[in-house]
Amino acid sequence: MDFYVLTLFPEMIKQGMNTSITGRALEKGLLRLFPMNIRDFAKNKHFRVDDYPYGGGAGLVMQPEPVYYAYQEACNQIKRQNGKEKKPRVIYVTPQGQLFHQSIAKELAKEEELIFLCGHYEGIDERVLEEIVTDHVSIGDYILTGGELPAMVMMDCISRLIPNVLHNKESVETESLEGNLLEYPQYTRPEVFHGKKVPSVLLSGHHANIETWRYNLSIERTKERRPDLFEKYVKEQK
Repeated sequence: MDFYVLTLFPEMIKQGMNTSITGRALEKGLLRLFPMNIRDFAKNKHFRVDDYPYGGGAGLVMQPEPVYYAYQEACNQIKRQNGKEKKPRVIYVTPQGQLFHQSIAKELAKEEELIFLCGHYEGIDERVLEEIVTDHVSIGDYILTGGELPAMVMMDCISRLIPNVLHNKESVETESLEGNLLEYPQYTRPEVFHGKKVPSVLLSGHHANIETWRYNLSIERTKERRPDLFEKYVKEQK
């Protein structure tokens, strides 16, 4: 999977992605990351990428040209990598988009490359969004200072679905939200902590009983903490 990120803060993307699981996947070549500084594509001596909005209003708006030129360069790089022209999926990170969830991550993980467009200030000129964006996606109903953190959240989630990024295939299949159920509680050593013992079933060595216990706990936890997910789970069982 190749991630292209159009951003005003490429170092933020590099630092965030070059750690932990995604960092190891990048070292192994399972993922490739191409942060592209939109400011490098500004055609003025001060590399300015924003201006005041037509019609007035607070703040500044990112201009269409630098964004478009950065997008073109990403497309050219993709063409050089694959030897063929294609229109890549461009995810614009915006609170106006559809809410990101695991099903979207699974869909995006099937792509060979993805372009993430990170806005800043009061947003990006609508004309370039209409021309290049294929997906408007949000990570929640709140406002952040830019799209870099949401882009990294999505890339992290998508990366975990790429083959061999995680060592244990089961960890992908049993994590929270799979099948609309939250993950069961986890325990490790010591066997007793602050007077609380590890549930005896986990020490029994009886795998069928352990699986049943975990499944029932997942149902209980989902019903208690995420009734919206539990409702989806119940519908799927019918």
